[in-house]
Amino acid sequence: MSISPFDSALYRDLFSDREVATLFSDSAEIRAMLLVEGMLARVQGDLGVIPAESAAFIHRSAQEVQIDPAGLAQATGQNGVCVPALVAAFRKAMEAPDHAQYAHWGATSQDIIDTGLALRLRQVLALIEARADRLLAALARLARDHAETPMVARTYGQTAAPTSFGAVAASWGWPILAHRDRLAALRPRVLAVSLSGAAGTGAALGRGAAETRARLAKALKLADPGRSLHATRDHVGELAGWLSLVAGSTGKIGEDLLLLAQSDAGEVQFSGSGESSTMPQKQNPVGASVLVALARHVHGVNGAMQGAALHRQQRDGAAWFTEWLSLPAMVMGAAKGLALAADLAEGLAVQAGAMEGRLHDPLGLIHAEALSFALAAQMPRPAAQAAVKAACKEAMATGTPLPALLAAAHPGLELGTVIDTAAMLGDAPAEARAFAAAVEGRGTA
Repeated sequence: MSISPFDSALYRDLFSDREVATLFSDSAEIRAMLLVEGMLARVQGDLGVIPAESAAFIHRSAQEVQIDPAGLAQATGQNGVCVPALVAAFRKAMEAPDHAQYAHWGATSQDIIDTGLALRLRQVLALIEARADRLLAALARLARDHAETPMVARTYGQTAAPTSFGAVAASWGWPILAHRDRLAALRPRVLAVSLSGAAGTGAALGRGAAETRARLAKALKLADPGRSLHATRDHVGELAGWLSLVAGSTGKIGEDLLLLAQSDAGEVQFSGSGESSTMPQKQNPVGASVLVALARHVHGVNGAMQGAALHRQQRDGAAWFTEWLSLPAMVMGAAKGLALAADLAEGLAVQAGAMEGRLHDPLGLIHAEALSFALAAQMPRPAAQAAVKAACKEAMATGTPLPALLAAAHPGLELGTVIDTAAMLGDAPAEARAFAAAVEGRGTA
């Protein structure tokens, strides 16, 4: 196994989203940084900070030159950042020293790296959003189609009361809708330009540092934070927290699917399940297992990302390096989780018969709560609960169905309406349809 399964030739189809992986490649990072360098020069040329002719030459060259990432590796290992070597290689590739001298004017490495990252994150977040929309559409269909498909609800892993599978699908989807709203709010804070110079003061950029930053932001279609972002990394921590929420929601789907697909449950089946190397009868729930593993990984790495907020003084290499080690894995985990959850939801075969069959256990214990409320019409609620609890124990000890025991002990109890499954679903069908309507109202279904 390679150091990171995310970019392993062997494991990449299991854990990676290839489109997202492309945006976190070395070549994509260098291309983004060159775009920043070129646009910075153009803005500075417009403002008269550097000669206009040189600015135009640098801007054009930034779009044309090709720089090999491997050629920057040794210097990056020595300097801790790739920008010094990148700028040197860029100036050399331009073959015009008189113009090249103005490249990277007044900026620092963090300006270029962080702004380049914002450009790539803009594309990444668009991809993640599209995957979320696809998952929402699939969950909305399940919620709508199975709004009244009855199944056993389980709490603490135990049979509780009836619900509907549509309501379960809705419970998976509501958080994804909320994450979409959260993304809209955090975007301008995360997708922001960084241009503050060596110590965050912008001194080397000249008197028009703030205007230069504002114009660069506009040219790159990024937000202008109006301040230095070098040592205040709350925006990166916010993104990491959001990615953890997303991964947690898809991991929850995976956990539930693993339980619903167990051989002794059989309430859902997957298309394209995994094969065992030795047991021909098995169809392993690989996708659901990956969802859980990715969520655990993203949550673990988030601890390191939040620790990176402890950013010393005006700039801190250790905290910054921690972000580099952590953020790409978190982005990949969340993106892959959404795509995989959408695959599973789209191909899910709901076994309605198996679901409903579990509601009809011979002892009728699933109706205990409803029976206790019905009995409360004849006696105080605590007494009714105690009577039903005692009857449950007797049912399990004697094998006599709970409704029969209570009917014999309390002749006036109207069992027909009490144990009607449709009535016991409560608001579950309405909640399922409300979720489907919410998704369809956003145009994502």
